[in-house]
Amino acid sequence: MSAHGASREALAAGRERLDALTDNTSVDAAKLADELASVTALLDREVSLRRVLTDPAQSGEAKAQLVERLLGAQVSGETADLVAGLVRSRWSAPRDLVDGLEELANTADLTAAQKTGKLDGVEDELFRFGRIVSSNTELRAALTNRTAPKSAKGELLRSLLGGRAEQVTERLVTRLVTAPRGRSLEAGLESLSKLAAERRNRMVAVVTSAVPLSDAQKQRLGGALAKLYGRQMHLNLDVDPAVLGGIRVQVGDEVINGSIQDRIDDAARRVTG
Repeated sequence: MSAHGASREALAAGRERLDALTDNTSVDAAKLADELASVTALLDREVSLRRVLTDPAQSGEAKAQLVERLLGAQVSGETADLVAGLVRSRWSAPRDLVDGLEELANTADLTAAQKTGKLDGVEDELFRFGRIVSSNTELRAALTNRTAPKSAKGELLRSLLGGRAEQVTERLVTRLVTAPRGRSLEAGLESLSKLAAERRNRMVAVVTSAVPLSDAQKQRLGGALAKLYGRQMHLNLDVDPAVLGGIRVQVGDEVINGSIQDRIDDAARRVTG
């Protein structure tokens, strides 16, 4: 595996763990986002710490234990577990870990918006904010001024967005403006818009099977359901030996019934055949 591929795989595993966490209705996605953003800021600031946490010479378990010692009393158990999982993985560069954490923080906030039915509004607001910034050179200069204090930028954004935009939009834009981490404002907004689009296009399928599915079967079923619904599909898997026909699939609030059972049966045949 290439060095770049190592970071890509580590981030993909982190996304899966975040999805599994936030699919649980008892998890506060907004709180998770805030805590992940705090860890991102810590590792962005502490160069030596992020080097230790991505050092391939150290065991993944030792790095995870260090995270638990450092963060255990500062953040929720879910956040600490998520970060510990990230440092168990191999990263090609220390900076990639920080980039990955930042993406997961933003994704958690977008998930919070999705859970409350506000994701479409957030996506639209991010787009419109980008248009406003691109057409107002004075505003762009104020928001990207490296010598201006973060508090002043935050206050400016509150005056622009407070009460006029969703809280998630305000949080995402404020984090981007006050901690750009070397990116242009336009690039950061484009990245947020892309994440929002990916989140909007994600559907969850609850798959109950009589026996555990193999990785190949999961891939085939995910592909079949994605074609069926025309959207990216995340599988939540459960095993119940009493399931008739070997597999049962439910997508969102839609209970599988006769009208689409044949299509699901076809998808299931492709998986088990």
